[in-house]
Amino acid sequence: MIISKRRITGLTADVIAELVAEIGPLWHERQQARLVSRQRKRAVGAGAKHQLVFVDRLLATLVHLRHGTINDVLACCFGVDRSTITRAVGEVRPLLAERGCTVSPDVRLRSLAEAVDHLGATGKTGIIDGTEIRIRRPAQGREDRDTFISGKNKHNAVTSMAVTDEDGRALFCSPTKPGSCADITHARQLGLVKLLADGPAVQILADAGYQGLGAQTGGRVVTPPHRTFKKNAPDWYEEIYERQRKAHSSRRIRVEHGIAHLKNWRALARHLGRREHKSDTVQAIAGLL
Repeated sequence: MIISKRRITGLTADVIAELVAEIGPLWHERQQARLVSRQRKRAVGAGAKHQLVFVDRLLATLVHLRHGTINDVLACCFGVDRSTITRAVGEVRPLLAERGCTVSPDVRLRSLAEAVDHLGATGKTGIIDGTEIRIRRPAQGREDRDTFISGKNKHNAVTSMAVTDEDGRALFCSPTKPGSCADITHARQLGLVKLLADGPAVQILADAGYQGLGAQTGGRVVTPPHRTFKKNAPDWYEEIYERQRKAHSSRRIRVEHGIAHLKNWRALARHLGRREHKSDTVQAIAGLL
């Protein structure tokens, strides 16, 4: 019944069947590799069998990502122990994250470099923007506790950089960084400047948080115009400035739509789990859209 209800998993039954056919063999291979990687006192395959088959493990992970359902509730729904659900989600989520963003049946983008190359090959304009995901405050006494405080919204968060095309289709979502990391710093750490300097001629639209990348990339990163008059600007300048700013904003609004589709999955609206798993969660959901 869960498979047939798109409101529960966020995916159609056909897409879930494709995921089972694609990820199922990878999951079995990793399980076998884990079993033979250490010395054993009994043969591989002996002992207790899995209480949760792979299809149920995938469904539990999808429900967890879509609705942010806690593991205790999922354990009751599937008739297993909470630890079984925790282990299942921990095994399936990285496999979903490794799939990358699907652009077409034969094209998947798994890195920022592949996204830039795809934009260059198709001749489309790329759009980048950072998005924050609220998290629980780190425990008192941690040395890096303050690094998760967002300078913009003043709450504890992690941030990820999303890349979409001009149609709003997600091409790449980066691993997360602490909320204090500025958008432009995150882009530089991902190597965007070098990719645009050495790669194809691609135009990237960005907001004011990325001002400065245009000069470093030969104008390939386009940001809103700088304000020439700080005070007592003439009326004619205000009119031109507002027109230019709105024109740029209307071009890059598609990335906001793409991020909104990501945030429809409750696991990205607010995260209450371990921060170490957040990167896999972001990239897994981006690959499922």
